[in-house]
Amino acid sequence: MITSLIIIFIIAYAAIALEHPININKSASALLGAGLLWTVYAIATNDHHLVGDQLSESLASTAQIIFFLIGAMTIVEVIDAHNGFEVITSRIKTTKLSSLMWLVGFVTFFLSAILDNLTSTIVMISLLKKLLDKREDRLLFAGIVVIAANAGGAWSPIGDVTTTMLWIGGQITATAVIKGVFLASVANLLVPLAIASYQLKGQKIAAPLKQESNNTNQTTSFERNTMFFMGLGVLIMVPAFKTLTHLPPFMGILFGLGILWLTGDLIHRNKDDEEKQHLTLAHALMRIDMSSIVFFIGILLAVATLEHTHILNALAAWLDQTIGRQDLIVTIIGIASAIVDNVPLVAASMGMYDLSQYPTDSFLWEFMTYCAGTGGSILIIGSAAGVAAMGLEKIEFIWYIRKISWLALISYFAGIAVYILQYNLTH
Repeated sequence: MITSLIIIFIIAYAAIALEHPININKSASALLGAGLLWTVYAIATNDHHLVGDQLSESLASTAQIIFFLIGAMTIVEVIDAHNGFEVITSRIKTTKLSSLMWLVGFVTFFLSAILDNLTSTIVMISLLKKLLDKREDRLLFAGIVVIAANAGGAWSPIGDVTTTMLWIGGQITATAVIKGVFLASVANLLVPLAIASYQLKGQKIAAPLKQESNNTNQTTSFERNTMFFMGLGVLIMVPAFKTLTHLPPFMGILFGLGILWLTGDLIHRNKDDEEKQHLTLAHALMRIDMSSIVFFIGILLAVATLEHTHILNALAAWLDQTIGRQDLIVTIIGIASAIVDNVPLVAASMGMYDLSQYPTDSFLWEFMTYCAGTGGSILIIGSAAGVAAMGLEKIEFIWYIRKISWLALISYFAGIAVYILQYNLTH
């Protein structure tokens, strides 16, 4: 059974990677892979109750991410419908692509630490569509946004799912992880920014043509500012909501979506239905990319089978026995998180290494926070931020490998070098 599951996963993964050459949508490959993996597992196990419980558990965790993604994408869509991003784009005066690259990189980095890497990626890529007209420019910027979002999420206890898991599990504390991982994350950001901005040296920004549309005529400055700042406020308040209520983030985003929906209805209550139809939250829900949502469901459920069949635990144990060195093992786990979702990998590691042997804020946990958080940037489907970018900008898997993966790999090892140097100097 284990061999069959690994083969199916590899074939499904290859089909996703070769989406354009084989002309099969990645969502179809992800769903087929998930369906086959769970079917083989259910038949081979022959314990319907166990498999049913595990599927329900995986569905619950997947649904939380999907609901959060739907909420964040809808908020971004309704801000866009009101031309809310003009609040930012109108203030960006630079005409050089290289200068814009640095600005976008740093904004994404710190925004990711405040919100999280997934939400920041959705916001920034939506913003880039308003700033850049050339698709090749937007793709390069989207790749840098993925690296910057994952780097920014790694040093913040609320910036990445795995960092939050380790924080809640008691493996790290908020203050220690910020002090310990921040410089490594900055190195992870600066290296690709320096290289990419050098490649863009001398190139000018090609901004999209501003088209006069019904949107412009029907949204006032008050409406644009209100929906922009309320939408951004909802996204920023989600981490605070989670800390205050201990409810999962998707509940905060849905609650905020309800507040934004009510606000929109009140603002446009005196308009005719035809006049306000494209400004409503209901219309924004129809505009979100459901193909990306479906792909996300498929890939998360597919990876869940590897977790429930203990394939990932076996891999972690094998690494421990074969290699032995903590720094090398965690480095490999970080690279593996580019292929397999970093959440089950970190979950397996949390179960493998006991807190009595490896106490809170020890080298293992801090280093794992960095590696698991940034290693996913190496491949486009290695992180939630990457998957979101892939769907929003229709980024090809092979294009990302050719143009971005080498940058992400160099920045990954640059951060590792900085962390190990800092650790040796401070301990």
